[in-house]
Amino acid sequence: MIVAGFDWDTGNRGKCQRHGMAISDIEEFFHSHVRFVAPDIKHSESEARFLAVGRMPPNDRPVFVAFTMRDDLIRPISARYMHEKEAKLYEQNEQTETSQNDH
Repeated sequence: MIVAGFDWDTGNRGKCQRHGMAISDIEEFFHSHVRFVAPDIKHSESEARFLAVGRMPPNDRPVFVAFTMRDDLIRPISARYMHEKEAKLYEQNEQTETSQNDH
């Protein structure tokens, strides 16, 4: 994913940090660690929203980020480490994808 920059203000900065992710980690995630992006149809009433997932070093924890695009900037809406149940589902999907690519 090519990133021109980020759109931060007190609203989205605070919401993302409340969930335990540093702003620098979120930006690094978009530059290097996004594995999958999908439209977030359920939350796209007033603007197109997307969901990005991937893993963050050093411990390889699965990450979930909701975002929108403002011009050519990524505007994170919420970012957090996946809960245990979400992480297990993500790992199962990763394994399925890996085994399909091996055949």
